[in-house]
This record gives sequence, structure tokens and C-alpha cells, in this order.
Amino acid sequence: MAVYKTFQPQDALAYAVAHTSLFEGLDPATLSCSEIGDGNLNLVFKVSHPSGTSAIVKQALPYARCVGESWPLTLDRARIEAEAMLIESELCPALVPTIYHYDAGMAVTIMEDLSDHVILRQAMVAGEHFPRLIEDMARFLADTLFFTSDLYLDQQQKKARVAQFINPELCKITEDLFFLDPYCDHERNNVYPGFETRAAALWHNEALKAEVAELKFRFLTEAQALLHGDVHAGSIFVRQDSTKVIDAEFAYYGPMGFDIGSFIGNLLLNFCGQWGLMAAEDQRNAYRSGLLESIDQLWSGFAERFSEHLSQSTRDPSLNTLRWQSRLLRGIWQDTLGYAGCELIRRTVGLAHVKDLDSIADEQRRLQAAEQALILGEALVLQRHELDNMADVLAMLVDKVRY
Repeated sequence: MAVYKTFQPQDALAYAVAHTSLFEGLDPATLSCSEIGDGNLNLVFKVSHPSGTSAIVKQALPYARCVGESWPLTLDRARIEAEAMLIESELCPALVPTIYHYDAGMAVTIMEDLSDHVILRQAMVAGEHFPRLIEDMARFLADTLFFTSDLYLDQQQKKARVAQFINPELCKITEDLFFLDPYCDHERNNVYPGFETRAAALWHNEALKAEVAELKFRFLTEAQALLHGDVHAGSIFVRQDSTKVIDAEFAYYGPMGFDIGSFIGNLLLNFCGQWGLMAAEDQRNAYRSGLLESIDQLWSGFAERFSEHLSQSTRDPSLNTLRWQSRLLRGIWQDTLGYAGCELIRRTVGLAHVKDLDSIADEQRRLQAAEQALILGEALVLQRHELDNMADVLAMLVDKVRY
């Protein structure tokens, strides 16, 4: 096994040439390599040729890049990411980038270059619309969650998969950033100037913290399906005719609603952020209404496809019971709302902010958008057992938004 070393651009180029057939017959002198990653954890390089042939080389660092060597991380996350993406690509081949090679020892994955796509968050901040996005994401979520669960896998396969994706260090990041830091005056939190009083009210909301404790306990104990674990708008690349889900290094077995809720939370963050991003009121109102419609379509698309899988592909006869399946879907729905609320809260007062809020130039509008995000997040967590359907949720959202 190769001895790990941190790549420089020339190392990534040589590695891509040596470990894929993409650049066969091309003069290495005509290839170029540049670091393009701006993420929190990894190095990302693009190796390309003037003809258009290209690939992405991603290497895990032994620490969190956004913090430094004081926050060490396992390199095993590169294996987890590659193996999770290979499973996802079997289930949804059009929705995941092609994996050309991965090396657990070097913590390196070589994958398809998505330069002809854009990062979803960047596009949504600009107010762009992608007609395939919601249908694609409903399919991705329904297929990856159902076919990696006890509903489809036999009990030996499922337990082996759970062991394969034990991911304690990356899960600890989620456990802290989702469920701990935002609910106390933690040094990692990133609170907007002028928002301190509002954040302090959140920290002292005991009813909210009790519900978050319940959601955290489910995250810790409910090994329902293989989660992507980080389904946010920065982990999705889009084109008008294509959607690609990337960055599965947080993959592990957990509650299905976590992935669905994380994505819905990001749609709602953009809904809140557009208050300060889109200047024209009529355009802003239309775009925000479209986002609410997208949330409705996402859940209905997921629920319809997941229900089809339940009726047609459930293998365990004990689980092939309509009354229980209805109860299961209800539980996924409630988890989805709760985790969506946690995503809104943690992106507002926690460590990892989003451009949907941070790029609002007007300070007052930024604080108002952050207030919207907290109001919605708190309501989704606290009322998730009372909201029976998406119509109730959307009505609640419209009622809670004050601006």
C-alpha cells in the first residue's frame, strides 16, 4: 500500500495519468492541473487537456481543512465516500458522478469532472431554476434510502452494510454542528453582529432543546438506511438537464428523514435568503412561491416513489403490511420536518453559514432573513408531530414569515 502524502497539483496530475485510462496517448506535458476545492475538509484538483478530457482528483486531508490540524480527522472517510457513491451509482447511475478509481491508502478518489454543471447553492442564490432538480432529488432519496434498508436487503446484507459504513468521526461533526453547538453559547458558533439577543433566546428555549434531543437520539440510534449524510445545496451540481449528488463522505446508517430534511432545509434557507437577495418584489415573491411549490413536489414525489417500492419490492414478509408501512412513512415525514428545522437553525447561528444568508449585502435584510430562518426552523422542530401534510406545512410557513 502506498504511503500517504498530501498532494500538490503535480502529484494529482501524475496520479490521474497513472490510475485512469482517460489520458492514454496524450502527452503529459499538454496536461494541466489546478486546485479548485473550496470545501471544508478536502483537497480537490482538476486535471485537464485542451481537447476537453478532464477528471477530478479528490484527496482527504488528515484534519478538517476549515479549522486546521487542531481538528484531526480519519482518512477512512475517503473509502466511505467512494463506497457510498458506488452504491448510489448502482441505484441512481444518472444522478452521481462516475468514479474512475479510488485508493484507500492515499485517501484519493478520481471521478467525473462536472465543470459543465454549477453548484446548486450558487445557482439558487442567483435565482436560477432547474426543471429536473426536484424530480431527480425525489428519485435519488427514494431509491437510495429504500434499497439500502431492511425493507429490501436481507438481514445479513443490512448488518454488513451497517458495519461497512461505521463513520464515527464524521458523524461526530454532524452531532456537534447540528444538535449541540447551535443550542448553547459555543465558541464554534458564528452569530451575526446584532443577532446576539435572538441567538440567546434560542439557547434558552428548553422546549426546543428537548425536541432537538429527541432528533439527535434518533440520529444516534436509528440505523434505517444508508444516508448520504450531507445533502445540502453545496453537495449538488446541476444543469438544466442534469442533477449530480456529490460528497458522500458523511455516509452512514441513520434515520431516512435526515437526508430528506437536510435538502428541504436548504430550499428553505434560500427561501429566507431571497428576502435580501432578490431586489424586485414581484420577482422575489414569484421565486419564493416557486420554492414552496418545489418543497411540496419533492415530498410528494419522494412519498409516491417510496410507496411504490414498499408495495412492489419489500422482501421481508413481516414488513409487507400496509398499516405498518403507512406508520413508517408517517415517521419519515415527521423526522424530515424536524431535521429540516435543525438545518435552518444550524446554518443561521452555528459554525457553517451559507451564502443564501451571508451574501445579503444589506445588514438589516440579512438579519431579517436570519430571523425568518430561525422562526421556520423552530416551528418545524416543535410542530413536526402536528403537521399532517405538506399543505399544513406550507400554510404554517406563510403564517410564520413576518417579512
